[in-house]
Amino acid sequence: MEEIIQLDKELFIYLNNLGTPSWDGFWLFMTGKINQAPLVVVLLYFFYKYFGVRGTIITIITIAVLITISDQLSNLFKNVLFMRPRPCQIEGVGEFTRYIAERCGRHGYFSAHASTSMGVAFFTGLALQKKLKYIFPFMVLWSIVFSYSRIYIGVHYPGDIITGMVIGILLGVGTYKLHGYLIKRYA
Repeated sequence: MEEIIQLDKELFIYLNNLGTPSWDGFWLFMTGKINQAPLVVVLLYFFYKYFGVRGTIITIITIAVLITISDQLSNLFKNVLFMRPRPCQIEGVGEFTRYIAERCGRHGYFSAHASTSMGVAFFTGLALQKKLKYIFPFMVLWSIVFSYSRIYIGVHYPGDIITGMVIGILLGVGTYKLHGYLIKRYA
């Protein structure tokens, strides 16, 4: 296990140090949750277009459940089960990090950004793929970029991101199935 943790630290330092000041603004923008609002508005439009008012309400509730579960599960892992300090707090890592985030936080395993974004990507991609041909790969690519921003700004190890993405996939697929059931029953 120590070898995996050491590899995670080394990969983090490598990936984090690929950054340059000329790209910092882009990655700070990408990591901001509020900056994703235009994408959310566009996705809500498509859900309304293809599922109607009731379907959109079901979608909003379903996504809220997905985000809540993802966020709270991440908090449980971070603050109760693992309590793994973020890279910016670890001796032998922090001093080699290009830390550009506004704040560091205490614990980082696993990334709620990665889990939530990949969950939403899978949910949305699966729910809209019959109507929008390229939505699934677009959403997964968006999640990967959004998640990588956490490494770039210095607050998560690659292992935090990968674990978050795997959990997000599971939550996204589960939420998609729940959504399908609710749409058939109530929309």
